[in-house]
Amino acid sequence: METPNTVHNRVALVALKYGIAAVAVTLALLITQSLQPTVFPTPLFFAAIVVSTWFGGIGPGIFAVIFATLLLDYYFVSATRTFSVHPAALLYLAQFSLPALLSAWFVKKRKDAEQALKEARDQLDVKVQQRTAELREANQQLQSEITERQRAEEAFHKTQANLAHLTRVMTMSELATSIAHEVNQPLAAIVTTGDACARWLALDPPNVGRARESVARIIAEGSRASEVVKRIRGLSKKTTFQKSALQMNELIHEVIALLDAELVKNKVRVRTELDPDLPLVFGDRVQLQQVILNLMVNGIEAMNEVAIRPRELSIRSQKVDPGRVQVSVQDCGCGLESDQVEHVFEAFFTTKPGGIGMGLSISRTIVESHGGRLWATTSPDYGATFQFALPIAEEGNS
Repeated sequence: METPNTVHNRVALVALKYGIAAVAVTLALLITQSLQPTVFPTPLFFAAIVVSTWFGGIGPGIFAVIFATLLLDYYFVSATRTFSVHPAALLYLAQFSLPALLSAWFVKKRKDAEQALKEARDQLDVKVQQRTAELREANQQLQSEITERQRAEEAFHKTQANLAHLTRVMTMSELATSIAHEVNQPLAAIVTTGDACARWLALDPPNVGRARESVARIIAEGSRASEVVKRIRGLSKKTTFQKSALQMNELIHEVIALLDAELVKNKVRVRTELDPDLPLVFGDRVQLQQVILNLMVNGIEAMNEVAIRPRELSIRSQKVDPGRVQVSVQDCGCGLESDQVEHVFEAFFTTKPGGIGMGLSISRTIVESHGGRLWATTSPDYGATFQFALPIAEEGNS
């Protein structure tokens, strides 16, 4: 319910608007009289009507039209300073009042349009401020989520590195007997050659030439044993992720040398087709060795039950477009079922009794972290082929 003060203020405002209209029309009359116009004196009255309508609204505007029409009739139409009602006077007044009313209506519409535009602009400003605040809050939330995701990714990479290291150690543990045999061979050769050297030197006179040959063989066998130990330590050592330009064929030969005793024990022959002009790749030596090692060990184990055909493991390297090096490892084992081709890369999925199902999963993650792809295909006859492709090293990386 409105209070008396509110009603009083509203009445005062209305009175002010009509007062402005009366003053504007009166000023138009006084100025027009002072100018002594020779034609119909309406321009200043039109201006007064526009001002009245703009500041007061349609009510004061209509009041200004009526007031101006009466003043024009009294002071300018009638020669006797009276209100005229003859047809000629009414026609003149109609020529003024009708356009004046139309002007008042246009001014009112213009004022309403500007007021609506101002309100719309104010509402838009409010909405923009609200939307800006929402976007700022969303951005802060997004930054927080990005930070949490980075922490999660760091934890994931750390866990992944630990799993990769564990897989390497488990693989080396499974190959412990073969590794011991491989290391024992050069050691036994060193002992035997040392005995022979001692005998050559014990002769009278000593056979220095043969003893020198024996010493050379001892040095060679010692270097061989050192290389074996070095490769084993490299694969079993927990190192940080360090990328460099690598020759893929060298990695393949190093892993083949490491698995030499295992290949002999399982009667597996390795057939290699390595492109001699293979470009370099950019990656971590130990991790890429682990990928090749996992694929070769899987191929060897896949042929454990093969007895009716030669056990052959084919390794091929080549450059493929666009700018990638591709390595394939193919066995002649029992192969994969069609529904196993993709599942073999899932964590904890395994086709081997006693397997943990992490080797291929970690291998795919390693290859993808190098910007490559690892996939498997199965032959309609027998065997399976695992292939991975890596981008070649750019000039700035090599």
